[in-house]
Order: sequence, then structure tokens, then C-alpha cells
Amino acid sequence: MKSFFSKASVITMFMVAIFSVSAMAQKEISGVVYNAGEPKGGVEVAAHKGTSAYTDHEGKFTITVDDKCKYIKFTDLVTGKSERLDLTGSEASPLKFSMDGSPIPEAGAGGVPVGKVDMRTQAELVAAKENKYLTELTMYDQSYKHGDYKGALPHWKTVYYQYPKSSLNVYIQGVNMYKKFLRESTDMETIKAYIDTIGQIYTKRIEMFGNERFVRGRKATDYFNAYANQTLTDEQRVDMLKTVYNEFGTSLNLSGEETEPAVMVLYMGVTRSLFRQGELEKADVLKNYGDLTKIVDAKLAIDASDEQMIKTKEELDKAFQTSGAADCESLLAYYGPRFDEMSSDAEALKKMLRALDRQKCTDNEIYAKAAEAMYNLDPTPEAAYNMALLFVKKDQFSEAKEYYKKAIDGETDKELLGKYYFQLASFTMAKEHAYGQARNYAKQAVANDPKLGQAYLLIGDIYAQGAKSYSNDNFERSTVYWVAVDYYAKAKSADPDLSSEANQRIGTYSVYFPDKEGLFFQGLSEGSSYKVGGWINETTRVRGK
Repeated sequence: MKSFFSKASVITMFMVAIFSVSAMAQKEISGVVYNAGEPKGGVEVAAHKGTSAYTDHEGKFTITVDDKCKYIKFTDLVTGKSERLDLTGSEASPLKFSMDGSPIPEAGAGGVPVGKVDMRTQAELVAAKENKYLTELTMYDQSYKHGDYKGALPHWKTVYYQYPKSSLNVYIQGVNMYKKFLRESTDMETIKAYIDTIGQIYTKRIEMFGNERFVRGRKATDYFNAYANQTLTDEQRVDMLKTVYNEFGTSLNLSGEETEPAVMVLYMGVTRSLFRQGELEKADVLKNYGDLTKIVDAKLAIDASDEQMIKTKEELDKAFQTSGAADCESLLAYYGPRFDEMSSDAEALKKMLRALDRQKCTDNEIYAKAAEAMYNLDPTPEAAYNMALLFVKKDQFSEAKEYYKKAIDGETDKELLGKYYFQLASFTMAKEHAYGQARNYAKQAVANDPKLGQAYLLIGDIYAQGAKSYSNDNFERSTVYWVAVDYYAKAKSADPDLSSEANQRIGTYSVYFPDKEGLFFQGLSEGSSYKVGGWINETTRVRGK
């Protein structure tokens, strides 16, 4: 007897059921959480079926739920106390929930209780002897001055919510308190909530006291610094950089020539990072660099001895020249007509050679003339390094190594030593194919400059290329790729801007890992320690593909 349903119809019905579930209607629920009649920040709001979020300092939240969601759970991150709200489908919007069951005040715009917002200034409030304001201000001010920020916070909130135009200090000190809370936090969700709160304090400060161009710059700087100290995924870091980039861009557009030096330097640094991550075009980098240097040059035209502007220009130049957007053609077009006037100025030659070197623009007449002129004027270790690059381009390898060693022997600056060792390692690998010696030079590079991610990449490349000749045994050769991938991971840890490049190599060489069957026959288990011997002599971790 045939089944009532054919196999095809069963599959079709199954797929329809899956589609119906995936297409289940969803909606957003926004609201405010209260405690003791006041908005409550730091509360986790989690839907039974849907997303979760954390309330900001105004108690606000937004989550997404589906039609099958039966309840929302509210958890105070400080006390751990949880409360549950069963959904009936007839909840008001925005939803208001009291953690302790106390009455919820009637709310106006932004969830601020109606009739409680006093827009008078501090001078006006003091003159009127507004008792509640004076009491709350005194209690928060005394606690704040003694560093008791947790004690100050409830009273600060009263002043912040109810007397928002009383004083600019309310916003400055509020940011300071939340920055301290942030530094003392280890939970990423709590950190995000604090960062969001800081951003909202800045936004309200603009609303109440203006000066948007200045405040946006400070907001972006604090946002960047807060996240710069956290462990982020590659995706999270790019998202952070994009947010900061937009804030800085707005600040720059508003401030123009009054933009703060720190904002200009950070903006160019973020521009550099996003370009190297493939998130910006070369035209964006060139435009931003041009706009920023125009501001600095205008300041230096007024006062050529302005040390802050001189330092700012140096930092902008460095960020631009290391971005990869300043190509050889544009540098040669700039320096060519100026070479004669610069040829007797050692400092000017040094800057020229550094710019050309950063872009690997050393195989040209201008670089050769500048390197020789620099060495004749002042035979420093850096001048010897420039001569080494000159002889590399001429394929005069013994002379090149002689000058590399002169540069290394005479240099005391750790960062420059790292650079010289890295270039010597690259030269040794490319021209002599001496894997072990090149690796040793690259390790000297990171010993002097641990942030030199390119040197870690090079060590990974040396091992990846050296694996083919490491052993006649296929399994032993495959273990070398474990070590190579280790160094690619170290590269992006040392320099997050190399994440894209390092991840590409990790993907390429991970396919050469031993398979799980091979590990079984070797008696090895995933994650255990393994020593790769011979000239490599590195301890790594067992992984299967």
C-alpha cells in the first residue's frame, strides 16, 4: 500500500514549516525601567523569545520580540535581582516597568518625570534658594571631591535629570565618574553600557550648552580611548573605528581651523587604520590628510615655532606615510623639484628618505642621490641604513650587508633597531634564501620593537616557505605550518591593522595542517603541546584541519 504522502510532498511541507517559523512576525518593544521612582540604568532586559539589551543611564531600552514571546525578564546587574513581566499583547508603548514595585512617575519626553525638570541656571537656583537643588548638589559635590563616585552618583542623577541647565560641571564630572566605573569593569556588556552612557551625557551636554564642534571631538576621543583598552574581535574593532571616524569627521567639519590637535592626530590615525582594513578608499585618505595639513600649515604660517603644531604635523605625516595611500609616484612628484634646495639640509634629507622608504620607493635616482648626500653630510646609523637600501637596489649584496650592520651596530633607538633588523631579515630571506639566519634577524626585530607586526608576518612566511624543505616526512612538514600560523596570529595581535593580511595567510596555510586521522596515528591530541625541532626549534600547539 502506498503512503498517503509522497516523499516529495513531505519534504515540501517540511520546508514550508521551516519557512513559516523563520518568517514569524517580530516587533520592537521600547521602554523605560524604574527603581524607587527614578530611571534605572544597568538593567539587563531579556525577551523570552527575542533579543536582549541593557538600559542606559536614563533607563531606556529597545529589544526585538516575536509573536510567541510570553514574558520579559529584567535583571539588575549590580544586585543580581530579577523581575519578570508577563506579556499580554496590550502593553502600552513605550513600556514602563518598576523593578521594586514603586509608583512610576508620569513621564514626558525622554522619560523625565513631568514637572520635575527645572531649566534655571545654577546662579538662578542659588539666588532663589532652591532647597532640593542645593541639598542634592552639596551631597553629590562632597562625595565627588572625596573620590566617592558611587556615593555621589544618586545625587548627581537628581541634578542631571531635574536641573539639566544648572552647570556645565554636571556633564564634565558625570563623564569623569562613568569613565572611572568603566576602567574598573571587566564585563564587556557592562563596559558597553557605560560607554553608551558617556556618549549620551555628551549628547545632552550639546543640547543644553551647545559648543557641538568641541564636544563631539571630546566624545569621539573618549569613545576611542575606552574601546582601545578592550579586547575586541576584528569586526568589533572595525565598527568602533567607523563610529569614531564619523564623530571626528563631524567635529572637524564644525570646528575647521579651531580643531584641537589631539582630534586631528586621532582622526588621521583612524583614517589610516580604516584604509588598511579596506574600509576607506585612497581618495578618502588623501582628502583627510590634505584637509588636516591645511589647518596645521595655516597655524604654522602665523607662528612657525608653535611646538604643538610642529608635533601635530609630524604625527599627521607619519600616519599618512604609513597608511599605504601615499604612493611612490606622488612622493617623487613632490620631492623631485625640491631636491636641490634640500640636498644640503641633513634634516630635510632625513624626512625625504623616511617618506620614500615607507612606501618602498627606493629604486630611483632621487633616493640614491639623497642617500649619498645624507651619508656624506652626517654618517649616522640611519644614513648607513639608507645606503644599505641603495646597495640592495643595485644588487650589491655584500655592500648592502656591510651598511646594514653599520646601522645596527651604531643605533641605540629600539624602534629603529627593530626596523633595521626587519629590513636585514627581509633582505636575507629574499636575496640569500637563508631561512634560519633571516628568522634570527626577524626575532631580533621584535625583541627590539614588540609592536612590529610585519616582523611576525615575516617569520610566519619564513616558516611557511621553509616547511617544504624541513623534512622528507609529510607529517613532520605539516607541523611547521602550526608554527607559521602562530606567528601570523602574533602579527595581528602586535598590530591590529595587519588583521586582514594575517587572516588571509592563516586561511591559506591552515589547510596544510595534518588531518585528524594523521594525528590519531601519531598519538597526538588536539591542543596538546608539540615541539618542532631542527632549525625551527619552536614549541607549538597540535591542531587538525
